[in-house]
Amino acid sequence: MVAHTVVDDTDALAEAVGLDQTASGRIVLTDLTKRYGAKTDEPPAVDAVSLEIERGELITLLGPSGCGKTSTLRMIAGFEEPTSGSLELDGADMIRVAPNHRPMSMVFQSYALFPHLTVRENVAYGLKLKCIPSARLREEVDTVLTIMNLMNYADRAPHQLSGGQQQRVALARALVMRPKVLLFDEPLSNLDAKLRVLMRNEIRRLQRRLGITSIFVTHDQDEAMTLSDRIVVMNRGRIEQVDVPDVVYRRPASVFVADFIGRATFLDATILSAPADGRARVAAIGQELDTACHSDVTLDSDVLLMIRPESVRLSARTDTDEVHGDIGRVLNTIFHGDSVEYEIETESGSIVASVSDPAVDEILRPMDCVRVSIATDRGWLLPKARTSTA
Repeated sequence: MVAHTVVDDTDALAEAVGLDQTASGRIVLTDLTKRYGAKTDEPPAVDAVSLEIERGELITLLGPSGCGKTSTLRMIAGFEEPTSGSLELDGADMIRVAPNHRPMSMVFQSYALFPHLTVRENVAYGLKLKCIPSARLREEVDTVLTIMNLMNYADRAPHQLSGGQQQRVALARALVMRPKVLLFDEPLSNLDAKLRVLMRNEIRRLQRRLGITSIFVTHDQDEAMTLSDRIVVMNRGRIEQVDVPDVVYRRPASVFVADFIGRATFLDATILSAPADGRARVAAIGQELDTACHSDVTLDSDVLLMIRPESVRLSARTDTDEVHGDIGRVLNTIFHGDSVEYEIETESGSIVASVSDPAVDEILRPMDCVRVSIATDRGWLLPKARTSTA
């Protein structure tokens, strides 16, 4: 399958569909709650979510299945009515506004294209409902089709398109409506891995150039990290953390966030001195470490030291078969091409380490003994009590 990219002329698209930074919307959610069913003793699907989304920002709602991210998106779109709380767009109450009257467009997981309509007719459908004059309608549809590299497919039916082409049709149909807010409900989940990376890069590039406020729902951590201005990590209907991607990855607010975003090892550690200036001295894996710590960590806290695989340093040891202190044994070696991942047995527990682009003769094998050390500027100390904010 040949991957077609979007024509790099988003300024023309912005002018054609009337989108610019000032046209983007600012969304404020306050204690937004959703319960399904009549039983009030069951946990709500969305539990008092409060969030401010700035104009032109791309926010990703990230979390496991059942965490409330899709329900939150559907309430913003108007497809679900909140049980309580408020939803404002540019200061206007949206709760009682019907979905078709909200200045928002959604790109669905299934694309939701009409199978009996052509590409052109699918893109034009919303404009027809708004009774746009035919000449202007055709001009705007043609412009979007050209920019999205779909003009050659304008007369085809959806089933005659590849998954990536269908995804671009769905995006074109959303953009032509001149929305203040663009909503994405896991739109890339049906694509193969390579095309998924291509399409998320195109979505991000378009969103940045158009400056349109966007909310993207996904359970894919890589997608969230590469797309987002900020990530909203959800669990059990509540927000665990809201921050820029590198902070969510390096400084997670809870053990849940640390474990959900990327790979992490959690080691029992002992605090040796009272935390000061956001750092604490601890003993872990046979070493004394000065590491960054969560603001809730105190001298008396039971703590876990979080380390990412790329923050573990390994050096070969051939003079011992004993596992003690900072000496570990390789249990498993996984070759990824650009990196090698190791599972290391230590007396402090199993540690995952990742080495980027090692030489072939430097790759460790199962049962090799290694010295394990940790890059102290990459560790993150969390109180065990912060397994979740829910």
